[in-house]
Amino acid sequence: MALAGRYLIAVVTTVIAVFPILYIVSASLNPFGSLVNANSLFASVELTNYIDLFSNPVQPYGAWFVNSLVIGLTTAAGTVLLGALAAYAFSRMRFSGRRFGLTAILLIQMFPQLLGVVAIFLLMNAISDVFPAIGLDTQAGLILVYLGGALGVNTYLLYGFFNTVPTSIDEAAKLDGAGHARIFFGIVLRLSAPILAVVGLLSFISTMSEFVVASVLLTEPAHQTLAVGLFQFVSQQTSANWPIFAAGAVLAALPVVVLFFILQKYIIGGLTAGAVK
Repeated sequence: MALAGRYLIAVVTTVIAVFPILYIVSASLNPFGSLVNANSLFASVELTNYIDLFSNPVQPYGAWFVNSLVIGLTTAAGTVLLGALAAYAFSRMRFSGRRFGLTAILLIQMFPQLLGVVAIFLLMNAISDVFPAIGLDTQAGLILVYLGGALGVNTYLLYGFFNTVPTSIDEAAKLDGAGHARIFFGIVLRLSAPILAVVGLLSFISTMSEFVVASVLLTEPAHQTLAVGLFQFVSQQTSANWPIFAAGAVLAALPVVVLFFILQKYIIGGLTAGAVK
């Protein structure tokens, strides 16, 4: 009886998780331009919405897709590297202001990013007059903003994980003549592969789905990301095209799924297994 209850819970949970995905895929294959007509799953299957998605010069979905990949992957890599460097310094080194820095990182995360949108816009607008390459309406500027916003919470997360790596490994490496750089890149990062994969994946997902900051800093349609660009399909009530929006959402989810499967072996890996190897 207990086993049957577990199977029932598993089935119900699976249905709840899978149904929205099936519905959005069905809506993306519906050629009638309305979500009401997509209530019957896969009643009509055509690729019209996917073709229209890439054939509209006013709304360049292909450019949005490439922009999101470049910004997402660059932000994820930068977040992992900068967060790991900061976390290693807090975890392994002793310096004045260390405790205050950790406390400040924790307190800053209490304030949502939305509170700083106006300040970020004014700052980037001022930077545009001096360094246009990293100012408003540039991918580099948006990446720098994302790196600054994600550095705090990820540094604290990596700091807690680095503390679980035995310091005796560092001491043994120092006896062999290794410096901090060699210990960090050659030992600590390898043992911390699971948490690095998690931080990189979460950073990529949040960057791909972020809307508020990207909509403020990116104004040209060709420079926008998927989250900002797709909103144009449903932003006007009289001309909302939900099936094309659904098609774009399905394609936008593919990079996240692919990256998850690539990093899966690192995510499920444990620190002990990595240390033993």
